[in-house]
Amino acid sequence: MKLFPKFFAITLALFVLIGTVTQAQDKPKGWSRKAKGAAIGGGGGAVVGGLLGGGKGALVGAAAGVVGGGLVGRNQDKKKDPARYNRYRNK
Repeated sequence: MKLFPKFFAITLALFVLIGTVTQAQDKPKGWSRKAKGAAIGGGGGAVVGGLLGGGKGALVGAAAGVVGGGLVGRNQDKKKDPARYNRYRNK
């Protein structure tokens, strides 16, 4: 009979831990549209700037691409995923 209280306590602790794990998964997975836009814009801007202006052109193109892509992605987040937008806007 001494085994039953230990088994009950372990089972109860297991259910409590499982309950907290399932509630903690509210966070969206993956990159936001803002991050994707900045990454794609930066890469594209670096390639185009490198082709047109050499080394300095690649840096300027990458910077412009990051800013432009981030702004476009931010607007997409604002429209399509307001919860994620409000989370990073309020930081």
